[in-house]
Formats: sequence, C-alpha cells, structure tokens
Amino acid sequence: MKNGIANDVVLIDAGGANLGSVRYALERLGVDARIVRDADGLHDPQRVILPGVGAAKPAMDLLRERGLDVALGALDAPLLGICLGMQLLFDASEEGDVACLGLLRGTVRRMQGSAGLRVPHMGWNTLETIRGSALLDGIATPAHAYFVHGYAAPVTDDCIASCTHGEPFATCVERGRIAGMQFHPERSADLGSRLLANFLRWDPA
Repeated sequence: MKNGIANDVVLIDAGGANLGSVRYALERLGVDARIVRDADGLHDPQRVILPGVGAAKPAMDLLRERGLDVALGALDAPLLGICLGMQLLFDASEEGDVACLGLLRGTVRRMQGSAGLRVPHMGWNTLETIRGSALLDGIATPAHAYFVHGYAAPVTDDCIASCTHGEPFATCVERGRIAGMQFHPERSADLGSRLLANFLRWDPA
C-alpha cells in the first residue's frame, strides 16, 4: 500500500473490450495495474478488478478455461466487478443461460424494453443510494454514471446503490470482500474516478 492506496492491482483479462480504458483510469490514480490472463498469474495481489464488455457465456467459458473461476472465489484480496464483470459475480445469467461465479446470490436477467424505453440501456443515469458504504464515500447525490448494458442484476440485500430504467436494478453491490459496479467508472468522469479510488483504499475487514 502507498498513501493508503493499493499499488499491487490486478486486472483480469476476460476478453472485455474495456480492459485498456480501465487500466488507463487506474493510471490516472497513480496505479500501474498488472494484466492477468490465467490463475497462475494472480500471485498475491492487494486488489483484483474484473472488467467486462461482451456476453456472459463467452466470458465465463474463458474464465473456466484459464482456471480463474476457482481462483477468484478463493482470493483473500478485495474483488471488484465492472459492467459484465459485476454480472459474472452472481449465481447465473439469462444471457446464454450460464452459471456464473456464484459469489453473490441472484440471477442476472434481460432488461425489459417498452415504448420509448430503449434496451440496451445506454447513457447517463442517476444512482440512488440504498445504504452507506466506504465504497460510496464522497459521492454526492444525485450522482450520475454512464451505462451500457442489456442485462441487469436484481436489487438484493447486497445492493448499496440502484438505478431505474423501466424497473430498478443493482448498480453498486457489496458483500464481504466482493464489490461490483454495473456502470463504467472509467467513463463516468469524477464520480467514476472517486469510486475507483475508494475501492483502492477499501478495507472490507
């Protein structure tokens, strides 16, 4: 740790297109993250981030092929899932009807569109805080984040912030050392930078 911020940070390559942009967002915070593509590369990191843009089944197939499904569950370090990466933390996803990592309870389901309501959900939307968390320190309300997704996780007891697009869905989750953000912090300006910094300082013990 340096100045209270984790400096040994691992980015998991699960085939997501946003890997480079998340790495750049961390560089702006003074962190040079390691890219890890298989379980052998994890070693003993201080923080692990699972970003993702794409579909649940190919991402889970890749994690299983590389032994990362088991390794991520056995970590001692805090783990943050971003966008698809957050969805993969749950039990299962309707996208490809796939079993996921099972670190959080619930099933990710397709968002329901309607007249005038576009799916995928793309653009800025308002976060609604459900309960306090160190991950949300310094976040003023209303806060706005940038989303791109067609599937969403349910609002459960693990949800610390939600959003509404036709119906409420989880946008920030926390249980033990596991955390997730459905939106893209790397594209959410000062809000996203603050949330990433909070994760780098987060002590879930």
